[in-house]
Amino acid sequence: MPDPLLSAALAARENAFAPFSKFKVGAAIEDLDGHIHTGCNVENATYGLTVCAERVAVFKAISEGVRKFRRVAVAADTNVLTPPCGACRQILWEFCGDVEIVLVNLHGKTETYRLKELFPKPFDVSYL
Repeated sequence: MPDPLLSAALAARENAFAPFSKFKVGAAIEDLDGHIHTGCNVENATYGLTVCAERVAVFKAISEGVRKFRRVAVAADTNVLTPPCGACRQILWEFCGDVEIVLVNLHGKTETYRLKELFPKPFDVSYL
């Protein structure tokens, strides 16, 4: 049986708005109650205003009142699996902590990490 989190990330990727880069990404985040919240990348002509799939998923969940998360999936059409960018790693750390990150491509290849492996020395409230 396929993992619903990975299926949700792959489905969210189809909604990506990426007319400039053509690089579609989907993300899905599972909260502690097992609900899945999705996001896709949304590009802007200035690129600087583009929002990544992971941040969309986190912000959607936060806007619905969710505060605790179990794991995140990131889906892209690449042979070498695509991890979250630096900005997304920071947001994921602040809102999810050392969450499980599952990377997946369109062929079903997966890799699983803890966020701390991808983001070994994050900046957080402890530095303020």
